[in-house]
Amino acid sequence: MFKVSLFLFKFTTIKSKTFMHKIDIDFVEMTLDIMKYSINRITNTSPEFGSPKKASELKELVGETVTPNGIGGENAFAIWTDILSKANVPVSHPRNLSFVPSAPSRASILFDLVTSASNIHGSYWMMGAGGIFAENEAMKWLVSLTGLPDGAFGVFTPGGTDANLSAIITAREAWRSKFPENKKKRGVIITSGGVHSSVITMAKITDSDVHLINKEEKLTGSDLREELENMPEEERSKVFAVIATAGTTNAGIIDDLEGIAQICEEKGLWFHVDAAYGGGALASPKAKPLFKGIEKANSITIDPHKWLFTTYDCGAVIYRNPELAKEALSQHGSYLDIFQDEGARGFNPSDYQVQLTRKLRGLSLWFSLAMHGTEVYKSAVEIGLDLAQKAKELIDQNPNLEMVREPGLSCVLFRRKGWQPQDYYNWTYKNHKGNIALVTPTKWQNENEPETVARFCFINPDTTEEDIKVILETMN
Repeated sequence: MFKVSLFLFKFTTIKSKTFMHKIDIDFVEMTLDIMKYSINRITNTSPEFGSPKKASELKELVGETVTPNGIGGENAFAIWTDILSKANVPVSHPRNLSFVPSAPSRASILFDLVTSASNIHGSYWMMGAGGIFAENEAMKWLVSLTGLPDGAFGVFTPGGTDANLSAIITAREAWRSKFPENKKKRGVIITSGGVHSSVITMAKITDSDVHLINKEEKLTGSDLREELENMPEEERSKVFAVIATAGTTNAGIIDDLEGIAQICEEKGLWFHVDAAYGGGALASPKAKPLFKGIEKANSITIDPHKWLFTTYDCGAVIYRNPELAKEALSQHGSYLDIFQDEGARGFNPSDYQVQLTRKLRGLSLWFSLAMHGTEVYKSAVEIGLDLAQKAKELIDQNPNLEMVREPGLSCVLFRRKGWQPQDYYNWTYKNHKGNIALVTPTKWQNENEPETVARFCFINPDTTEEDIKVILETMN
């Protein structure tokens, strides 16, 4: 109590000369209100499902918030708690099984507050050596999950899109360096129909063409070999990378990584594995054999903010040979080349991905790993795998329901017999509005026509079998 009182005394008596750093009793009260709100949000494992509103509705409710003289912290915070926060859908709700949810550990959330308060420049060792060191400890663990050889390493990014972009720029520059005649050629990336949409966007940014193998199910080495053999020689000569998926977002499918790796090695192609969603399952010994061949990749994307219980936004890109990334991505400028002190020379994350200025996104993962240990992560991931199998059992027992395919990692696709597409959307809206669950439909290629089906994606360790039963009962 004495320490808290002393802390408040210092806060209420110290005054700064600049308005942005002015500290007074109102600021202290607002800080305590924010901390109380944060603690309540962190400890509430089943918050109400918020509901999005049109921008015009929100504007009418909140009025003008950015004004010449400000509206005051108390008013601004009240607008947040009473109006704006309720227009968001909590992705960490145990019955939010849509898209790929996120369920950050309490430790990760708390340390994200520390990361923001510290406001460390995480691009250069000179500016953020302590934070970068901690990030790198977490990265070592991530790399160890992949089985890549000694020397492989990576860096944390804002998400899978940036990670994929960094990897493909590296792949393209390595291709152009190896074949100088390709300097001005528009390269080609081969991937499958199940690839994440970010890969298509990333190809546009890098001015590359995407050659899609029209297959939503597992892409095999045989598929790749056949596609390469059937491509015109001119197009085949432009292929510089193949992207396989280790856990498709829609169905959790893992491509034939070993077979694809073998073809890439034969043909001298860069082998990139997008494991943004599925990569978290590498922490589970029982799931790891499904990823055989990932250790042969040239680069890998994993999103800790998906299945490794880290706050948004935290992605990661890992390279077999990080020096190739450094050659392709490091930025140079006279104002940057000032690091002469021996202690300032170290690992610079900005050299290995597309960002220059960056937040230390890996710190919350490091703290959670350090606090809980890797065994807890293994157990938490396996809850998602087990829930997918339990959902299959419950669906198989229900005469009104049937599986579309076997569960892929923690993704479950199933149908309600007799339902049309609109029935699925009506069901989603009704459950969301009733604060029961958020489960959105998806489409699955059924023969030659996409079919609307229901989908679960289990990430949150707080989700229970009872939650699944409650949701399935709403389909009767």
